[in-house]
Amino acid sequence: MKITEIRSFLMQAGAPTETAWSAAGMSGAGARNWLFVKVYTDAGVTGLGECSGWPRVVETAVNDLAHVLIGQDPRDIERLWQRMHTTMMGHGQTGVVGHGAMTGIDMALWDIKGKVLDTPVWNLLGGKMRERVRAYSHASTVASAQSLVERGYTAIKTGGIANPLDKLADLRAALGDEIDLMVDLHGPPWLSAPDAIALCREMEQFHPLFVEEPVAPEAAAAFRRVRDATSVPLAAGERQAGLFGARSLIEDGLVDVIQPDTGRAGGLTQLRKIAALAEAHFVSVAPHGGTLGPVAEYAAVHFLAAIPNALILERFEDDWPGKHAVLTHALECRDGHIVVPDRPGLGIDIIEEFVAAHPSQRNCRLAISDGAGAYTPGTEEEAVYFQPRQGRHHYFKRSTK
Repeated sequence: MKITEIRSFLMQAGAPTETAWSAAGMSGAGARNWLFVKVYTDAGVTGLGECSGWPRVVETAVNDLAHVLIGQDPRDIERLWQRMHTTMMGHGQTGVVGHGAMTGIDMALWDIKGKVLDTPVWNLLGGKMRERVRAYSHASTVASAQSLVERGYTAIKTGGIANPLDKLADLRAALGDEIDLMVDLHGPPWLSAPDAIALCREMEQFHPLFVEEPVAPEAAAAFRRVRDATSVPLAAGERQAGLFGARSLIEDGLVDVIQPDTGRAGGLTQLRKIAALAEAHFVSVAPHGGTLGPVAEYAAVHFLAAIPNALILERFEDDWPGKHAVLTHALECRDGHIVVPDRPGLGIDIIEEFVAAHPSQRNCRLAISDGAGAYTPGTEEEAVYFQPRQGRHHYFKRSTK
């Protein structure tokens, strides 16, 4: 069997009903692109994958990699992953663009192998550990959180760049102790290590399942300071790519939960290695994937079904309705858990006509809008990557009550 063609499918996706960014007033918060990849073979079997990171840029990388894969046997997944990685080596650190491209292709190779062997991808990854994968969704208000609980969710993430402590406290008071709560602080540019430490210490009383990216994930020294100063479990990893990107977070004991992005971690080939490294260090796995498309979500479910240290999967319950129209089969969610699919491969295909009807318009955006609460008022135009918080009394107002 040989690879004959690799094609990319880029589309503009609509915004979820609510994200921490949109709740904070970020302009363009719904601007996201989904990039799907198909690998074709001379045996008539095709594989499907999804890339993230910066989809409009990643698409170019996918097309550039095609020439080193055409004519190769798609069943040699590890060898082809190494071939792609070595091809990019001369261009410097691969980063999320290179790994994003490899992710979609690698995902498609696993899909092909599952179809050829007539078995689900989770079976290729070691077999099924669980029949259902627990999921969490996002809420910035008590009302939206209560709606999710009524629909069966037992885990909810809140946070954002303005008043995350207030949100956590309000949700805990309204939902009680039976619901797991998580907080995403989104890393830079609005928290230094002292700010993150103060915030995490105030959050300890509400016992979150984890606090995500309290500081910039590449700021290892700052992460260590937070790690040593608080008892809340810490999570990070969505902005890193590949095993080597996750390595320091895991091996240096900086996180309790590693969050590889399902669309840019380097594919299932890298995800399983990250999970094994995490297991060896007693770290749980909770993939980042909320704003990704449905193919990456399917891959994440197969992945989490097969590893022992799976914690939970991120998803938007109230996503853009088009998400369910992209695929031939939608995932089944019951009581806050996703039922593990059992069709061969990933078990899905995209509706190409639907993708074509939603052409990409834009994807790049400024991370923060005026008045969103991240920067010191009057400094938003600077758009710096890191800024120590000023007006700290107001930001930590709950701690002074």
